[in-house]
Amino acid sequence: MKHNTLFSEFTEIEQKLENACLDTRLALQPSVSKIVDRMRRQGMHVPSRLRRLDSALCEDAMEAQFDNMPV
Repeated sequence: MKHNTLFSEFTEIEQKLENACLDTRLALQPSVSKIVDRMRRQGMHVPSRLRRLDSALCEDAMEAQFDNMPV
């Protein structure tokens, strides 16, 4: 896949995430992680804002798993 395609996919997802609710963020998290993985596999530089976004979304997903756990 071409570099421009990955960057355009990221830009599109980034726009969807802007002011998005938690459910939308959780739904888009796998897509962001896949883009990061593909960029790394292709030897591309992963922009820091994309790495931070992926990290934040992964954290949201992990926290969501524990929200409904009985104590």
